[in-house]
Amino acid sequence: MSSRRRRLPYILAAMLPIVLVAGVWWGGHPEDLPTFARSGLVAHADTRVVDEAIERIAADYYRPVVTGSLADASVAGAVASLHDRFSHYLSPREFHGLDEPPSFTGIGVEVQADKRGLQIARVFDSSPASRAGLKAGEAIVAVNGRSIAGMPADRSRALIVGPPGTDVTLSIEPHAGHGARAVKLTRATISEPVVASATRTVHGFKLGVVALSTFSPGAHGEVRGAVEKVRREGAKGIVLDLRGNGGGLVEEAQLIASIFVERGSIVTTRARSLPTQTLSAVGKAIPASVPVVVLVDGNTASASEIVTAALQDHHRATVVGVHTFGKGVFQEEMPLSNGGALDITVGEYYTPNGRNLGGGGIKQGAGVTPEVAVAHGVDTSHGLEVALNTLAEHLK
Repeated sequence: MSSRRRRLPYILAAMLPIVLVAGVWWGGHPEDLPTFARSGLVAHADTRVVDEAIERIAADYYRPVVTGSLADASVAGAVASLHDRFSHYLSPREFHGLDEPPSFTGIGVEVQADKRGLQIARVFDSSPASRAGLKAGEAIVAVNGRSIAGMPADRSRALIVGPPGTDVTLSIEPHAGHGARAVKLTRATISEPVVASATRTVHGFKLGVVALSTFSPGAHGEVRGAVEKVRREGAKGIVLDLRGNGGGLVEEAQLIASIFVERGSIVTTRARSLPTQTLSAVGKAIPASVPVVVLVDGNTASASEIVTAALQDHHRATVVGVHTFGKGVFQEEMPLSNGGALDITVGEYYTPNGRNLGGGGIKQGAGVTPEVAVAHGVDTSHGLEVALNTLAEHLK
């Protein structure tokens, strides 16, 4: 063995104390490290202090606490510090609950208060109410033989809902002063998305109304089926009712807009960590000669605004109602090792004309401004009447 090789262990042994001292010193003075080394060390120190605080609280707080709940709270606090109303931390229990599709039990109608009892505002397709022939505009005046005239709306609704498989008998009055008919229905579990469709005759024109409650998986198929159904029934124009629709999947928005727009951009998404992407119409739209009105309110948001703005920018529809919510950003669910997830804003979306409808998640966005404003009562039957009259004007 050469003398140089024999000296190497002694040199390394002599350097070890120096390296240890330097490491300790730099640990307390990370600002003096080279940039490439400082970023990794400081990031580790920042996350380490969170673990240290959780351990101290769990060990020394005057009453026992669950470490997992402290971790949940720390993550939730970090997300809250973004001041973004669309970003959330989902605990393991909350995230697990999202695996179950949203549903409700009932007969499949949306109702509003009426002096006679409850007026039917929408009848959802493929529901017990639809199969029994109930129509929007009719009034429910009694439930199981009990008059609900003058009864608070919430109490009246409570009489109608019940366990799936049980029966309820409603007295239905088509118009004020007309005789009521008894209709027996079997309650069922109704899963979203739910689409309500109907035809109405206005100024001699038969018109279709298609209302969508949410943009969850499969919504585009239900909307297309409803549009084809009302057209087979003779509808010459379509009202797409997106009032109260808070949005959902961007891909569903692309496919639903494609029912009315044959070609061109539907929405462009831009993000810091994702590539810019433009979603375009997929073809097979209904004829452009079929006029369309989109009915919106202040709770029309997200995917609903994407569809509304796409049809507006392509001059494919007239927008009726009030200024929409103004979201303009999209979120992504990111599962975490504890079984929870981050649901945080990762980007913004832009309309075909390059408009961003939101305020970055931290302020009110621009939204969509309707061409035909409804000053009062957009969420009542009056709002639908304005939309139908606007649509009929296009056919004159």
